[in-house]
Amino acid sequence: MQVRRCRLENIRSFDQLYDELVRQLAFSGHFGRNLDALWDMLCCDIEGPIEIDWPTAAADRTQLGDKFEALRELFNDVVDERDDVTIRLG
Repeated sequence: MQVRRCRLENIRSFDQLYDELVRQLAFSGHFGRNLDALWDMLCCDIEGPIEIDWPTAAADRTQLGDKFEALRELFNDVVDERDDVTIRLG
């Protein structure tokens, strides 16, 4: 099976983050653009394997504010839930 790859760089808002995830991972039209919907999409709705590489995450964190920690926890939980997902945050 083909790996779904996503590279995130210079993310300045959650809207931009969601736009890039939708575009690069081909999320379906019913994606709700919030953390709960992101969990559903990454854990249940799209087939893997999935690789998300975000080399500028540390720098982008300041732009995303307090919700960044919740996003990082979500990514960690997705990796724990699925053995075919890799997420690298720089």
